[in-house]
Amino acid sequence: MHVTCGIDWAEDHHDIAVVDADARLLGKLRIGDDAAGFQDLLRLLAEHGDSPEDPIPIAIETSRGLLVACLRASGRRVYAINPMAVARYRDRHAVSRKKSDHQDAVVLANILRTDAELHRPLPDDSELVRAIAVLARAQQDAVWDRTRAHNRLRSHLREYYPAILEAFADRRERLLAREARAILAVAPTPGDAARLTRSRLKAAVTRAGRQRRIDAETDRLLEVLRRTRLRQPGLVEAAMGRQTLALLAQLDAACQSCDDLAQATEELFLQHPDAEIITSFPGLAVLTGARILAEIGDDRTRFDTARDLKAYAGSAPVTRESGRSRRVSHRRIKNSRLAATGRHWAFAALTASPGAHAHYNRRRENGDRYYAALRHLFNRMIGQLHHCLTTRQKFDEATAFAPPMKPQLATAA
Repeated sequence: MHVTCGIDWAEDHHDIAVVDADARLLGKLRIGDDAAGFQDLLRLLAEHGDSPEDPIPIAIETSRGLLVACLRASGRRVYAINPMAVARYRDRHAVSRKKSDHQDAVVLANILRTDAELHRPLPDDSELVRAIAVLARAQQDAVWDRTRAHNRLRSHLREYYPAILEAFADRRERLLAREARAILAVAPTPGDAARLTRSRLKAAVTRAGRQRRIDAETDRLLEVLRRTRLRQPGLVEAAMGRQTLALLAQLDAACQSCDDLAQATEELFLQHPDAEIITSFPGLAVLTGARILAEIGDDRTRFDTARDLKAYAGSAPVTRESGRSRRVSHRRIKNSRLAATGRHWAFAALTASPGAHAHYNRRRENGDRYYAALRHLFNRMIGQLHHCLTTRQKFDEATAFAPPMKPQLATAA
C-alpha cells in the first residue's frame, strides 16, 4: 500500500490523516458529519492518488454509521480497527500517553501501512443481508429488553402480589403469558383480584386468546387469587398497583416489539438464497437462522476456512502456553450475538438430530460439563454450516454425523 488513510470519528466531526509508505503525513483534514464533509474527504483522497481502479484503503474504529456506509458504497476497502488495538499502537508513537484526534487518525493510517495483512476489511455483504442484520439484531435486543422488563415486574410483584406469581408459576412464559398480562391489567392489586367476578375473569382469559378449557382455567385462577394472604397497607398497595400498570405497559410494548420485529426478520430472511441451506440444519428455525446469517453475512471470502468462522463465533478453544504452563479454555473475545444464538441452536439440535444428541452424550461421558459440551456441539455444527454454504448443499444427517471409519488391518496375500 503506497498511501493509506485513517479516520478518527466523532459524533459531529471526523479527523482525517493520509500517510505514504514512508510514514510521511501527506494531508490532514477535519470534516463535518454531513454530505459536504464527505465530499471534502473524497477530494482529499483524490489529491493523493485515489481512483476507482486503485482506491485508498481506510482505517476507522467503527463498522457502523453513515460515513462507513457511504465509504463502503463507493467501493473502498474499509478496515474497522478495534479501539483496544489502536490504543496499543498509539504507545508505539508516543510513550508520554498524549492523545489527540489528529494523532489517532495518523495512528490508524499507520496501522494499515505496517500491518494491513493482520486486519480484515469489512465484508462485502449484500444489501439484503445487511438489512436482515439490522432487523435480527433489533429483534434480539427486543428479546433482551423484554427479559429485563419481565424481571423488573416480577421483582415488584413479589413485594405485594404473590398470588399472581403463583397462578402462573407452572407456565413456561410466567408473566409473559398473555393471560397473566390480561389479568394484571384489570386487577393490578390483590384487592382488585379478590373482587374479580367470574365473568370478568373469564372475559380476561378469553380476551388473552385462550380457546380451550376456559371454564376450568377460570375456576383455577379464581381459587388461587382468592386465597388468604399477607397484604400491604391499603394506600401502599394502591400505589404499588399504579407502579405495576406502568411496568406492565413497558412489558407489553417489549412483547409487541419482539413479535413485530420477528415477523419482519423472518419475511426478509426467507428472501435470501442461503435461507434454504441454513434452515435445513436441525435446530435452526427461521428466526434463529436469520440471526446466524446476520452475523456471518453472505460474503464467502470473509472466512477462508471453517476454523476462522469457529474462532469468530467463540466456539473454538483458545490455548495459552508459556514455558511449562499450557492451558486450553473457551474463547472470551468473540461475536457475542453469534455465540448466544449458537447456544440456542445447539440446545435445539439435541432433540432434532440423533447425531447431535449422540455427539453431546459422548462429550459429557468424556468429562465435559453442560455448557462445554453444548459449545463443542456448536463448534462442530457451525463448521458443517460453513462447508454447506461454501459448497451450496443442504444438511445431511448421515454425512454430518457419520461414524468414524475403523482402520483395517492389511491381510497377507
